[in-house]
Amino acid sequence: MTIPTQLVLRALLAEPARELYGLQICQAAGLASGTIHPILARLERLGWVVSRWEEADPQAEGRPRRRYYRFTAEGTSEARNALAGARSPATGLLPALTEGDA
Repeated sequence: MTIPTQLVLRALLAEPARELYGLQICQAAGLASGTIHPILARLERLGWVVSRWEEADPQAEGRPRRRYYRFTAEGTSEARNALAGARSPATGLLPALTEGDA
């Protein structure tokens, strides 16, 4: 598992039930959108993550619509297992998960 994938998983696992939009994930993971979006697409194909477009009017909001991502129940478990078995842990790059987070 690549370090960028680990960083995206850790960013999402910080609050696994919370929806995050792409820029929030970029900031939490410390990665560019061109890096996180292919990872999120792959996680979605695996069934670990689901996404949805917000229903806001871009003109009224003065910005593009946001796409929100969150873990599925299975995805949360799979992500934790994958990170536990990762060969190149991205520890120290993001705050460590505590038992309460897991």
